[in-house]
Amino acid sequence: MLSSKFFLLGLGLTAALPGAAQQSDYPIQAVPFTKVKLTDSFWLPRLKTNTDVTIPASFARCESTNRVKNFEMAAAHSGKFATTYPFDDTDIYKTIEGASYSLSVYPDKKLDAYVDELIKKVGAAQEPDGYLYTARTIDPAHPHHWAGQERWEKERELSPEHYNAGHLYEAAVAHYEATGKRNLLDIALKNADLVCSVFGPGKRSVAPGHEIVEMGLVRLYRVTGQAKYLNTAKFFLEARGQYKGYDPKSNDTWKNGSYWQDHKPVVAQTEAVGHAVRAEYLYSAMADVAALTGDKPLLAAVDSIWNNMVSKKMYVTGGPGAAGDGERFGANYELPNATAYNETCASVADVFWNERMFQLHGDSKYVDVMEKVLYNGLISGVGLDGKSFFYSNALQIKSLESYHDTEPARSGWFECSCCPTNLARLMPALPGYVYAQKGRSLYANLFVSGKADLTVNKHKVQLIQSTNYPWDGGLKFTVDPAQSSADFDLLVRIPGWARNEAMPSNLYTFEQPSAQQTTIKVNGKPVTYQMQNGYAVLSRKWRKHDVVEVSLPMEIRRVHANPLVKDDRGKVALQRGPVVYCAEWQDNNGKASNIIVPADATFTAAYQPNLLNGVTTLTATVPVVQLDASGTSVSTAPRTLTAIPYYAWANRGKGEMTVWFPEKVTSLDLLSQPTAAGVSAGK
Repeated sequence: MLSSKFFLLGLGLTAALPGAAQQSDYPIQAVPFTKVKLTDSFWLPRLKTNTDVTIPASFARCESTNRVKNFEMAAAHSGKFATTYPFDDTDIYKTIEGASYSLSVYPDKKLDAYVDELIKKVGAAQEPDGYLYTARTIDPAHPHHWAGQERWEKERELSPEHYNAGHLYEAAVAHYEATGKRNLLDIALKNADLVCSVFGPGKRSVAPGHEIVEMGLVRLYRVTGQAKYLNTAKFFLEARGQYKGYDPKSNDTWKNGSYWQDHKPVVAQTEAVGHAVRAEYLYSAMADVAALTGDKPLLAAVDSIWNNMVSKKMYVTGGPGAAGDGERFGANYELPNATAYNETCASVADVFWNERMFQLHGDSKYVDVMEKVLYNGLISGVGLDGKSFFYSNALQIKSLESYHDTEPARSGWFECSCCPTNLARLMPALPGYVYAQKGRSLYANLFVSGKADLTVNKHKVQLIQSTNYPWDGGLKFTVDPAQSSADFDLLVRIPGWARNEAMPSNLYTFEQPSAQQTTIKVNGKPVTYQMQNGYAVLSRKWRKHDVVEVSLPMEIRRVHANPLVKDDRGKVALQRGPVVYCAEWQDNNGKASNIIVPADATFTAAYQPNLLNGVTTLTATVPVVQLDASGTSVSTAPRTLTAIPYYAWANRGKGEMTVWFPEKVTSLDLLSQPTAAGVSAGK
């Protein structure tokens, strides 16, 4: 039976087991996703597609690709590991997590029963002492070659035993929250008890090579109140930078340990380095442990790392992780477009991390970055059909004849299919990112139509949000206290893009400041408001049917990158509201690499309800480079440029695409882009 005590998280709510107790926590708590019912036309259809298409497709593919069979063989201690990677177990765990969140909102007896059958298979594969890792258990004498002959022997560098465990813990808590059942939770706790008995002060030590076990242990701590889980999470953080087997002078990220963030003690790290997904799971765990223990050096470290990423290592679409070799962060300002890696999983992890940073500090800049990721670099990773995906997310596709750099089209599944299942678990929990609370303050962070049932400053309140965001900047909040009035502060985020801030750093800037201002009315009357950390603070005694109307200026903005980003010199990107745009071949006479966007180009925005499930497009007459029929003469001609939201590209087949446009021709490269007349800028 669930306790009446709840701990609120960015992903939803964690129901504590009887007797659980905590001291410190995040000063700001997210409103649980189960308390926020969406009604909007942008996110709700995506969540519904995730429930109806993505989750069933993920389960079906886990079956057809033998991921489920691995558990069956582990239970029988017979057979040969049937997939490629020893972390393939996590695709089942992540899909169970997503299905559990979905069940919280859309009860489904058939799905519930199917998940229970999968959990039985997971439990049967678990060894008597709690160890659970099909890549070894199927045939312990001949484990996966990444695993080593002994348990955890290669955990630091190759064997994802702890990574698998972390996703198991996350799924188990989600399932318990959704159903009240302990069947998966008991499996997870048995495994975690084993981990805690083996690792810790005076026991075995390792810095887990692929982080997330730390986040999972924190969630188990929240649900049980048992300090050993939090202590072990902290121990794994503190194990970093202690291994003596690396060469600190090497530039090889494997040899110096930075690939998995093991090159320095965690409190001494100041830069986002190594594998981007692993890194952001680590940084999320650092935020968790700092919040729960009050560890100030840890907090200072994660603050420094965040500043480094946002000021030097993030794409204009919010994507993190520039380099495909190692799926890693590049050097400062290393942000190539055609080879941009931007793993979809890294965007998922970025949402987790920025939500936690907001809950620590209460500054809108973290939500600004999270919003940039959500509306651009994250949902670009899933097709409009809900069952086709990008693993990496490039910012430029050159002519397909010379294509070698990144994915030109979406796939239904991958041999390493971490991204589809990561999206499956994030989407249903999205309503949990809309609002947050601290004392008498209610934060409105994301702009999504829906209804929230809240208790603010001891007052029961229903808040109804109505908007056509991100296509329109009009926001309407109707406040309905259960009693005649309720005294609290409503803090409405005024996005950085509406305050002339393209990024909370100088990595990206708008070409020209806007003279338009955000206006706010209460019950139809304009009000002055104070700004606090990027929020408009509306403090009053709210009465039934009070209405707040916010008007955000929805201009088309030209974006420039810091000159130190060499790939973007002399180029411009386009943004309207939170949405970053691209040109795709389909709308531009089969090409995108020959388009010039001069400084005097004038754009018009128009909503197209029948295009790409409904999008606002940007159009302008601009010069495009063209060759004559003989292929010996180059000229420009005026043509209509049509730009679509970046997230919507690659839903209509393969072809050229670009986010950054040269403002003028500075040179011609006759060899590297023959079909595009070789337009280049900044040479």
